[in-house]
Amino acid sequence: MSAHQGLKGKRVLLVVSGSIAAYKALELARLLGKAGATVMGLLTAGGARFVTPHALQAITGRKLAEDLWSLREEAERGHIRLARETDLVVVAPASADRLARMAAGMADDLAGAVLLAWNGPVLVAPAMNPTMWAHPATGANVATLMARGVHFVGPEDGPMAEAESGTGRLSEPPAILAAIEAALTDPEHGAPDAALEDALDAAIAAQAEEGEGRPFAPHRAPRKGGSSFTEGAPHNADHRADPTEAALSTFSASKAVEADVAPHSLRGTAPGLLPLSGKHVLVTSGPTHEPLDPVRYIANRSSGKQGHAIAAALAALGARVTLVSGPVTLADPAGVAVRPVETAREMLAACEAALPADAAVFAAAVADWRPAEVAGQKMKKPADDAAPPMALVPNPDILATLSRHPMRPGLVIGFAAETERVVEHARAKLARKGCDWIVANDVSGDVMGGAENSVHLVTSYSVEDWPRLPKAEVAARLADRIAETLHA
Repeated sequence: MSAHQGLKGKRVLLVVSGSIAAYKALELARLLGKAGATVMGLLTAGGARFVTPHALQAITGRKLAEDLWSLREEAERGHIRLARETDLVVVAPASADRLARMAAGMADDLAGAVLLAWNGPVLVAPAMNPTMWAHPATGANVATLMARGVHFVGPEDGPMAEAESGTGRLSEPPAILAAIEAALTDPEHGAPDAALEDALDAAIAAQAEEGEGRPFAPHRAPRKGGSSFTEGAPHNADHRADPTEAALSTFSASKAVEADVAPHSLRGTAPGLLPLSGKHVLVTSGPTHEPLDPVRYIANRSSGKQGHAIAAALAALGARVTLVSGPVTLADPAGVAVRPVETAREMLAACEAALPADAAVFAAAVADWRPAEVAGQKMKKPADDAAPPMALVPNPDILATLSRHPMRPGLVIGFAAETERVVEHARAKLARKGCDWIVANDVSGDVMGGAENSVHLVTSYSVEDWPRLPKAEVAARLADRIAETLHA
């Protein structure tokens, strides 16, 4: 398990809003304290209906902030000081009402005032009824907050209060903890890069000179599709090159060359000509390890070779690649930002922290289940050699969650490792998960850990049978298809 060293000494303001899941905020506060973070609790009026101030104060060890209109609290600490004395604001759980208030910039309570006075990173963990989460108003509020740079973790699929089930369940505290660490340690979440600021300024100036009369929008506006919200990909009516895209492409490629980490195909090539320049692609790779005790874990035989090859192939086409990798023995691909994780919950949190993305390739072999309880000490073999009982619980479904995410990538690709009826199972998985493509392979032989792979590319309208190829060639073909689709 990760020691969460990135949280040591950090100051976290934990805003607890009104939700039946508010009780999980107590466990989150405990985990933050255990990791070495200083936690300040802030209860909204709704949150105080589910969690008592005494409980949260006892766990954090610090006096709570509750009332914007308290003369004593404002004199002692004040909402402006609260906003200055923290490294990250976390809203967990975030109810539908709280998301709406944040999107509207309302400041009629202490939480709203602090969020408006705070100009640093904010992480939100939504929790609400599935119908409320799927409502267009909630989707619009989430899109607004994401466009402002607010980070999201969850919600997840699962059973809910009132005997309902669906997407809206608060992420588990360990997953939120991993997302907090990612938000605090990821350099992309820090101060804006001066070179990027210059590139954006140049793009704005270029648009103004062309007199196109359309506003500059660094984030593409999401469009509604069913009950989820997906990234739109608007094209210029006259098909001219977008100066914003060109500026960002030049910035991205030049920074990679400066750092001497660009893939070999990028060197000496005009960065604007690479097919995936300016695109961000998320890739997962390797297995996950689900601990039984400090020594043992549940895992699988995935080597990560195919996922790492895909990340390298996408980077070679000019993409900015975030690789979320389980435990592997492979070298990091050149020019790729790697986020190492161990468990499925950590992988989900790292994927959500990496959004937005233009495309996502979920090649990791994620464990379907994890132990319900993790032993604090190594489990000893009993005298009678009887196997200890082991209760398992489902892991979050990363592919399904990201396929229905409010900041869903425009192209979502899953992998299906099968041992029989490969295409049949892949088609069923495609429909069940809500992704766009499935790359299906037969792993009954030597595929896991081997150097070659034979895959079927399954979409809603076709099946392509690829021959047995080196994994690097499979990766190159898939990267080409992704580039073609993103530019279609």
